[in-house]
Amino acid sequence: MNAGPACGGKAHGLAVLLRAGLPVPDGFVVTGPDVDRRMVAEHLRRLRGRAVAVRSSGLAEDSATASFAGQLHTVLGSRGLDEVMAAIRACAASSYTDRARDYRAHLGLDDEPAVPVLVQELVEADQAGVLFTRDPRTGADAVVINASWGLGESVVSGVVVPDEVVVTPPADTVRLTVGSKQTRLDLREDGLVRSPVPEPDRTRGCLTPGEVRRLVALGRRCEDLFGRPQDVEWAARDDRIWLLQARPITALGVPADVGGPSSARALVTGVPSSPGRARGPARVVRSVGEFARVRPGDVLVCRTTDPAWTPLFRLAAAVVTESGGVLSHAAIVAREFGIPAVVGAHEAMSSVTDGAPVTVDGTVGTVTGGCP
Repeated sequence: MNAGPACGGKAHGLAVLLRAGLPVPDGFVVTGPDVDRRMVAEHLRRLRGRAVAVRSSGLAEDSATASFAGQLHTVLGSRGLDEVMAAIRACAASSYTDRARDYRAHLGLDDEPAVPVLVQELVEADQAGVLFTRDPRTGADAVVINASWGLGESVVSGVVVPDEVVVTPPADTVRLTVGSKQTRLDLREDGLVRSPVPEPDRTRGCLTPGEVRRLVALGRRCEDLFGRPQDVEWAARDDRIWLLQARPITALGVPADVGGPSSARALVTGVPSSPGRARGPARVVRSVGEFARVRPGDVLVCRTTDPAWTPLFRLAAAVVTESGGVLSHAAIVAREFGIPAVVGAHEAMSSVTDGAPVTVDGTVGTVTGGCP
């Protein structure tokens, strides 16, 4: 892969890793949706995988100020020229979606034409996830890893509560919090399949101590290469770890405190994912069809969020989800938008009363009743 700045942030970052000898799946970049089919077919023949991942690589994407986490399109598991061409067109056009424009508007960015598109061999992962070389909640010098079984989409989309591993120097002390990891996504002959994780695997960590050490070493190498803290997506297959993304962490540290600690009993607790405290009426939202119920200053409470939910982040005072981890797209966007978030809050939708006043503390991971 040879990718300059015109190929977009994601492709450029991966090219830097590849030139440094780090493990990156082979691929190519399409800089416009009108690319010649014959050229795409030629590059596909060069790739060894039976399926590819097609991802946006926008010019402003994966920058120091805007991750575009989940805002642009990704298609996993495309096979054959027709499927890949359709995926390229969809990813290139995703810059024009309402959610992408809304995200840009909130961050003060200009509209972008059809984005470059990255096509890579799909790593059919045994386990996968995301790694931050700094703790995004505090800015502390600690490597934070989220991991789950199967493809990493389960982690980045917040579908599962992943394992969280925090490795703190100088002794590299390891703190493991095992997530529930109830489902996994895998590529099968008939396409992507989400299936239940067997009970024993839900309650054990999906990374060995050796894999944690290798991931930490790879993350720190990425940080050294780019000279700043990095957000890294990774996938492990047959005891080999691949790097799928490296971009700057866009939001670090804790904002100014909005009050002292609350003495109220927590209605639910979860993973503290975007620091700060906010108060407002709870708005329990079960589907896209209920978006109109959300008003400015509401606390959004939901099962999980996908990119279509991003416009609500401009209205909500805080976000609470029942699934997901600190490195999921919802948590990243909440930090960029400067609103508190608690994810992986089990049974939040049934424990919080719609319309009732609540206080969300995204620094400690609690949702309490009332507005103290």
